[in-house]
Amino acid sequence: MTSDSNARDGGNGRAVRLLSFGLLVSVLMHALVHAAGNMRSILFPVLEEEFSLTYQQIGLIAAIPLLCQVLISIPAGLFSDRFGARRLIALSILMAAVGAFLGGISLNPWMYIAATTLTTLNSTIYHPAAQSYTTKITKPEDRARALGIWNGGGTFGMSLGPLSISVLMGVFAFQWRQVYQFWVLPILFGLAVLFFMKDPTEVMVGEASLEKGEADSASSLLSSNMIMFLASSGVRTFGGSLTSGFLSIWLAKAQGWSLADMGLMFGASSMMGIVVSPLGGEMASRFGEKRWAVVTLFASYTCFVLAITLKGFWPFMIFYLAQRFFGILEMPAGAAITARLSPPRQRGMGFALSALPGSLVGAAAPIVAAFIADSYGIYPIFIAAAVIYYVGLGVLQFGVKID
Repeated sequence: MTSDSNARDGGNGRAVRLLSFGLLVSVLMHALVHAAGNMRSILFPVLEEEFSLTYQQIGLIAAIPLLCQVLISIPAGLFSDRFGARRLIALSILMAAVGAFLGGISLNPWMYIAATTLTTLNSTIYHPAAQSYTTKITKPEDRARALGIWNGGGTFGMSLGPLSISVLMGVFAFQWRQVYQFWVLPILFGLAVLFFMKDPTEVMVGEASLEKGEADSASSLLSSNMIMFLASSGVRTFGGSLTSGFLSIWLAKAQGWSLADMGLMFGASSMMGIVVSPLGGEMASRFGEKRWAVVTLFASYTCFVLAITLKGFWPFMIFYLAQRFFGILEMPAGAAITARLSPPRQRGMGFALSALPGSLVGAAAPIVAAFIADSYGIYPIFIAAAVIYYVGLGVLQFGVKID
């Protein structure tokens, strides 16, 4: 091929190298680990009625899986660095299948907690391994783009769970247990596909380019910038976790939404990630990871405030979807910042650490939210969440220094 034709095909050539088989398999796995695991928050109104749950019990159901995440996050990162991504990804997919099966036969709250704990922990095990894998098979200059594509698979999976509730329960009259059972076979299919995924050492990446591009990586895992980045993530996740167990209940009781309405909204809010997340990765590569993260998070939190302030079905729907739109735009930038702040040989641990603050505060937030709901009602939970969002954004803007 001539130099002119190389120039003409340069963009397509980079796209081909970026969209490797390993990345595409990782995207598929990302969708499957979230599909059944993202149905819980929508089902809370049904679970509340069927199991006669109090607000405190709902808070516990939301908190226990996240508390278990705290215990497994660091081992997941260590095992990813030591034993390789494929083994950890396979374990996570197997846990997702077992969790979906158990959710499909749950007869009491404790069985359901066990099921949702498995479908939460599978994500905890998957993410450090898959994120580390994605950064290792991708050149540094394409890292945010690759993570954007990878994250698109996750948001697609998050949409599949709620949409399956809307379709299977709303159209085909499935019971909620049958929706969980529906997901077992697709998840096991993903486990079979994983057999064809290569180790990072087998994937052809330009080593000279890789070593040169890694020069800006951190030499220490727990640098001051990483600590402040983890603090920002923890604060912001606490705000989001306050609403996780009560948003669907508030929409059902105070706003008159049906499960089908909520499934459609939550599903659509994640489905957009198929396009939005790769776009976010491209924009983060062009404008800078931290700058893009701060701008998109500010827009996301402002839309959240408008969603909970304005009255009516459509204002909430529009601004909630806008909140998710900007939040998804930020995700590749946040993952790329984690990779930048992590030494190359400890990248699995770096991604595990990035999830740990969220797991810690996420376990406490539903309990705090339950106390607020019992004492003051559900709506003040959202006001508190909005304030906490902006505090966490301030920590990111003023506490994290990235060249």
